[in-house]
Amino acid sequence: MAKAPKGTIAIEEAVLNPDGVSWMAESAALFNPAAASKGPSNHGHTALLLDIHDSRLAQMDAHGVEYMLLSLTSPGAQGEPDPAKARTLAADANDWLAAQVSQNTARFGAFAAVSMHNAADAAFEARRAVKELGMFGVMLNDYQVVNEGGDDEGKKYYDDADEYGPFWEAIEELGVPVYMHPRYPQAKDLLKGTRYGDRKQILGAAVQFHLDLSMHLYAICSSGVFDRYPGVQVVAGHLGEGIPFNLWRADHWYNKPVKKATRPSKHDYRYYFTHNVHITTSGNFSTAGLKFCINEIGVERCMFSIDYPYDTIEEAQDWWENIDLPAEQKVAVARENAIKLFKLPLDL
Repeated sequence: MAKAPKGTIAIEEAVLNPDGVSWMAESAALFNPAAASKGPSNHGHTALLLDIHDSRLAQMDAHGVEYMLLSLTSPGAQGEPDPAKARTLAADANDWLAAQVSQNTARFGAFAAVSMHNAADAAFEARRAVKELGMFGVMLNDYQVVNEGGDDEGKKYYDDADEYGPFWEAIEELGVPVYMHPRYPQAKDLLKGTRYGDRKQILGAAVQFHLDLSMHLYAICSSGVFDRYPGVQVVAGHLGEGIPFNLWRADHWYNKPVKKATRPSKHDYRYYFTHNVHITTSGNFSTAGLKFCINEIGVERCMFSIDYPYDTIEEAQDWWENIDLPAEQKVAVARENAIKLFKLPLDL
């Protein structure tokens, strides 16, 4: 397991264990409606998601990706409505992924999957995955679906009653980040007459992903989670799901007396985005956008990512090789910030 030359570290890179092929197929129609019209099929990226050590690694070598943090693709355990099954899905996926990473620890690390049906299950699996399996963080795919058919509101993790307090406490204790990742809406929001049911063209990465997940991120920030657990670090991909571009306006109103008097959080959004939140370039290879984010929240909170296989290694690396950033910023975003945040076993 020879080390690769210093290059980029990509941290939002999806995989799928063989047991997940069936549940992954459920989103195939949303990902590719044209293919779905011809009948049931597997997701278009299934083969690429299943591969770790062959084509993926060859592409990493060819294009200068030094290291990948791998994670079970969305929705993972968040898509399983039965708590016991979701718990098992996460544990089995973590065992499989840890075994895969152990074959080449010089090039791969992993995020843990957890069920978020309740805080106890999530905290238990996070501790097991980090302490026993050597994982470097936890991946959450937005909300946790809670019933078969998805016609109830999914669980989110910012409740005023601090239901998820034991989970956030465990994350703070473990000292590992939580990566907040988007997912498709639940079934009730895809019915005719609903906001997405009548507008399926905006589903997914182009629009719906960042609309839904940015709401979740704003809510976590404003709920007081980071006040109660100030050591918690959260990562948001796709240039922070668009939030850095709205920070001025969000805080302009959030800090007005009519809001400040009753808001649950001690601080405003910019405070949390400069103390508790990090962003990545996954699937958003915008030079102007990245420069804006660096200016807004600081270069130390910005990291490179690809979003493979939903975006290609080649496109991401071609963009990165030609980006016009100062040398010290480029190396910080490409690899040093990730090494420090995730405590990766790599030389700075």
